[in-house]
Amino acid sequence: MLGTQFTKGSPCWIDLGSPDTKAAAAFYTAVLGWEFSSGGPEAGGYGFFQQDGHTVAALGPLTEEGASSAWTVYFRTPDADATAEDTASAGGTVRLAPFDVMEAGRMAALTDPGGAQFAVWQPGTTKGLDRTSSTNTLVWVELHTADPEGTLAFYRTLFGWRSAEMDAPGMRYRVLSTADGDQQDASFGGAAELQDTHQGPRWIVYFAVADVDAIVTAAQGNGGSVLMPAADIPDVGRIAWLADPFDAAFAVLKPAPMS
Repeated sequence: MLGTQFTKGSPCWIDLGSPDTKAAAAFYTAVLGWEFSSGGPEAGGYGFFQQDGHTVAALGPLTEEGASSAWTVYFRTPDADATAEDTASAGGTVRLAPFDVMEAGRMAALTDPGGAQFAVWQPGTTKGLDRTSSTNTLVWVELHTADPEGTLAFYRTLFGWRSAEMDAPGMRYRVLSTADGDQQDASFGGAAELQDTHQGPRWIVYFAVADVDAIVTAAQGNGGSVLMPAADIPDVGRIAWLADPFDAAFAVLKPAPMS
């Protein structure tokens, strides 16, 4: 599961782009109990979702032309400029060239060859999220793409990721790990073949929760919708896919007890 000792290729940040940040903040506050803290006038409407004063995610207005509301996963890089160059040479797209976010760090917005959008973060004063893998925080990220093997080859070029296949109902699932350390301990996400071509390739964020069904009910009661009903996955846990009122998809997971 995810930690906060971020290394190259680790998911280290997530943010939500929304057409209505006030309403989006209200939704996630009601559903996940977060508090929203504005970054101030100089942040252009960007701010931070917090839990007991610890940053667990971020939120800002949509900035790219034609963009739809969505969660973006940021992966740690020691050199955002080099990663952007590698992205272009490996068949991906640089949507937003590397730039400094004040003294916090340097970022770039990218798209992999399969069409899934992501970002990279070169840390400055901000290393990444303060909390992960605890209740109502990020616990897993998952790539859904038409060509998992080909797309993972791209990410291996960028980050040196490792992958291992595991049994999953109705699909071939690959567990992803960073380049260093014990492969299982370094796992942070997964990759699967795209099932819903209408939605297109994308990264999905998973939040750990204590009660999946209660979260589903809260999401529906606050203007959200259910994309995949709650279900038990053997050796994984209980999961559901949801969308906020502006159709940004996310998932919730109550992990199965460790054996």
